[in-house]
Amino acid sequence: MGESAASSAAMPAAAPEDAPRGGRAVCGVCPHACAPAEGRRGLCRARVARGGQVVCESYGRVTSLALDPVEKKPLARWRPGSLVLSVGSYGCNLRCPFCQNASIACAGPDDVPWREMAPVELADLALEARGRGCVGVAYTHNEPLVGIEFVIDTARLVRERGMANVLVSNGMVNPGPLAGLVPLLDAANIDLKGFSQAFYEVAGGDFEAVRRTIATLAAAPACHLEVTTLVIPGLNDDGATIDAVAAWLASLDPAIPYHLTRFFPCHRMADRPPTPVADLHRLAAVARRHLGDVLLGNC
Repeated sequence: MGESAASSAAMPAAAPEDAPRGGRAVCGVCPHACAPAEGRRGLCRARVARGGQVVCESYGRVTSLALDPVEKKPLARWRPGSLVLSVGSYGCNLRCPFCQNASIACAGPDDVPWREMAPVELADLALEARGRGCVGVAYTHNEPLVGIEFVIDTARLVRERGMANVLVSNGMVNPGPLAGLVPLLDAANIDLKGFSQAFYEVAGGDFEAVRRTIATLAAAPACHLEVTTLVIPGLNDDGATIDAVAAWLASLDPAIPYHLTRFFPCHRMADRPPTPVADLHRLAAVARRHLGDVLLGNC
């Protein structure tokens, strides 16, 4: 279990979608609209009902911190060769059976070690690493937007230091909270896990919310956007799905870099085989009918 939380961990969500339901506060961060009882957490396990509000309990609780190549995010066409300070917490608002970061994404505060770090500490750490090639901070590993208050507070300080902010996210967030973050972002990679609500039922999410996030970021002139699909045998490895994804991305911007990533057995799909590399090449050819920049990952 982690250290005791500071008072900043109880910051309320600045989300206009918040509204009471049956005497309980409703979380406005994502489409789940959790309304937990006092002291209970929402589905993401990072937000808790406290004092009549749903607040970010994970604020400042860091489970992972590393100086990474930007290509690892993955970002292939944004400041290649540079490093970013990657920070993760715990919790996620999806429940993907194929989750590759389940040890923290499916965790709550009692399930994983964490340490408390203030936004200013992270911003200063990134600045100290500038001489080693660090260009900013990447919010990643778990789902960063379940702790969007911490991301926004840190991103403001990072921007004040003349450095960049990178978001790696599943994209399932409401428009109000996202609007407060977009002006602070320099780059993002959003996971597009499938291309139907039926697929997102498997992941426990909202397909249209993810599409809306991608469209919003594609339209943001100061934010470089890349999109990733993890190709899972028997789930989303058909040509029709990838063709639909690529055609839609091209309708937003045909220059969006699109990553097709190889699945390896993990989490609740440990018995499923890895994606054949030949299948990735086949699907890349499909995607290139619409997009000029299709990349393969984990091969």
